[in-house]
Amino acid sequence: MIIGVPKEIKSQEYRVALLPSAAYQLQKRGHQVVVERGAGVGAGYADAEYEHAGAKLVDAHAAVFEQAELIVKVKEPLPAEYELLRPGQLLFTYLHLAASKPLTEALIKSAVTGIAYETIEVNRRLPLLEPMSEIAGRMSVLVGGYFLAKHFGGSGVLLGGVPGVLPGKVVVLGGGASGINAARMAQGLGADVTILEVDLERMRFLDITLHTAHTLYSSEAHLMDLLPEVDLLIGAVLVPGAKAPKLINREMLRRMRPGSVLVDIAIDQGGCAETSRPTTHDQPVFVEEGVTHYCVANMPGAYARTATQALTNVTYRYVETLADHGLAEACHRHPALLGGINVMAGQLTHQAVAEAHGMAWDAARM
Repeated sequence: MIIGVPKEIKSQEYRVALLPSAAYQLQKRGHQVVVERGAGVGAGYADAEYEHAGAKLVDAHAAVFEQAELIVKVKEPLPAEYELLRPGQLLFTYLHLAASKPLTEALIKSAVTGIAYETIEVNRRLPLLEPMSEIAGRMSVLVGGYFLAKHFGGSGVLLGGVPGVLPGKVVVLGGGASGINAARMAQGLGADVTILEVDLERMRFLDITLHTAHTLYSSEAHLMDLLPEVDLLIGAVLVPGAKAPKLINREMLRRMRPGSVLVDIAIDQGGCAETSRPTTHDQPVFVEEGVTHYCVANMPGAYARTATQALTNVTYRYVETLADHGLAEACHRHPALLGGINVMAGQLTHQAVAEAHGMAWDAARM
């Protein structure tokens, strides 16, 4: 099979979907890997490393799509790439279709088979999303603390405090992969941390794991009580494949102190705050109701080398199986792949995406 690795064209996106070592392994198995020049530079992987691994380098972005049967990306296709997709081609990437009806409609029109990393579920886990959630969770505390600085319009609170001064208060909405990593990072800095969660078993796990963090059942009433004292609010809620629930409305934000910070990790699924809108790494924040919003939709792209390595660790086995055996046999060997198919042959095949957009759907069948 011919596997294509285009350079990501999303603003400030430096990750690459395949490491040179992965390209080498695929080439050894008899496949051809086509890589766009410069695709790995942002993550610290030079073109020469891909050439040494046996990959074919091409200059044109479109050439990767023209030649490849399987396109492996990091982020969803942008409008400039819609026309490059073709019927029957496999697209393996983060899609987040519930956040974009135009993208959903474009992929349906193209008749491409779109397999989303974020909806492949194994034993109630999302193994291809977890590494990026872990990075985003840890990063949320770094950027949140950064924008609390007074010269960025923040309240001037240092999350860890100092002797004789109480630490800052951090509230994390959701105790999943990103939430627990945010809490661990904030706890490590010495902040006062509270995690809101609805799953009682998960709360027991969090209580045992995070010795100094507090757990609280997630309800609007509890959140309203906490907001007046919060310095950093982190939205880390996730419904697999679906739009993020809007847990924070404008009226709730008004209860927060001026200069406090909201980091909405869920922004790539639409965001969990009414006031959230996607931002980029070069213009990461805006202010609503006196609260600084950080809503970068590709947070892990800031730490591109770590993120690329972590992503390839979990995606490579699926890429290899798709290349070796094709889609039908790959789904037989890895049944979770079926859940990753969001669009196929001009049909929407994922229920949560269909419900988000009010569209018809039919389950993928092999």
